Amino acid sequence: MAVNYYAPYISGLTEAARIVAEGLVARGQTVLVVAGAHDPTLPRLESINGVQVVRTPVVARIGKGLISPSFVSTAIRYGRQATVVNLHMPMIESGVIALALRGTPIVATYQCDISLPSGLFNRLQTAVMDRSNSVALNRSVAVVPSSDDYAEYSRLAARMPAAKRTAISPPTRLHEGGLPSFRSGTGLHVGFLGRLVEEKGLEYLVEGFKKVSDPDARLLIAGDYTKVAGGSIVERVRAEIGDDTRVRLLGFLSDDELADFYASIDVFALPSVNSFEAFGIVQVEAMKLGVAAIASDLPGVKTPVEKTGFGLIVKRADASAITRALDSLNSAPLDNAAGSERANHEYSAEKTITQYALLFASVGTPTERNRP
Repeated sequence: MAVNYYAPYISGLTEAARIVAEGLVARGQTVLVVAGAHDPTLPRLESINGVQVVRTPVVARIGKGLISPSFVSTAIRYGRQATVVNLHMPMIESGVIALALRGTPIVATYQCDISLPSGLFNRLQTAVMDRSNSVALNRSVAVVPSSDDYAEYSRLAARMPAAKRTAISPPTRLHEGGLPSFRSGTGLHVGFLGRLVEEKGLEYLVEGFKKVSDPDARLLIAGDYTKVAGGSIVERVRAEIGDDTRVRLLGFLSDDELADFYASIDVFALPSVNSFEAFGIVQVEAMKLGVAAIASDLPGVKTPVEKTGFGLIVKRADASAITRALDSLNSAPLDNAAGSERANHEYSAEKTITQYALLFASVGTPTERNRP
């Protein structure tokens, strides 16, 4: 696997790569991940739960992008020894890597289109990224989007024809056994979990929640805002919160705390505002525990709610729509047990890992070359 960021960095993309990698290792596969050393204190080579991880030095950053001169050559060197190379995109280096791996089948996991703020440099960066990703998609024997809905909406839809497209949902975990330790009172508790970044639409969520009149309602916002690629918007969120003491910023939560977080909320909100979000793993993990979701009407993001019927879809960047959805779920809650059952049936890590294992086996080329 080649991915710009890998564990211990936390994001939907990196977690998807990590869970699949570790799941394949548990099934007896050999998996090596090449990633940038986003934290210079991390070892250049280590094994994480059986996955071999090679990190290349980072010399600079441009927004969320890592500049690692040896990343491409390292991915190519190990890729040429592999049975299958799985590129996790968007990745600006993907085109060069794909062109150099003529003898190794490539499976491209296309997470989402890149979405950057306006400006000449960002438009240039987006154009270069799209061109590189297009080359990689063209040279891939299989393309894996998180949903057909998102693939057909993507700017690169033409590079993901149905004939070589296999939609596989990102892996999700089941955080059972939690205690409602973050809960305070009996009012509606709304939760958000994720990086505090622009594309998540948190300001609309806060604004929409503040219009909920119930003094016992709570909004719990969990997620890192200190070590976020590209920078967080925590100060803007704080400004929107103002003096409403019903809203709490919980910061980063460890894996051990996630079960308690989900057990503390009645509704999960994913108010994303642009196409950088293509699925929303956290909303599915909430659904699996019997928590209904509010999701923006973005392609891919709305898919879990559409498939399970366990939640409401709201217009993106619309605080009033969020208020109406919260009021609706507060006055007429959905069937939690039925919603949980549907979500667990539709989405599971084991199902996702099995789909990847079958896909890799179907396209992989056996080789006598030494494994990395």
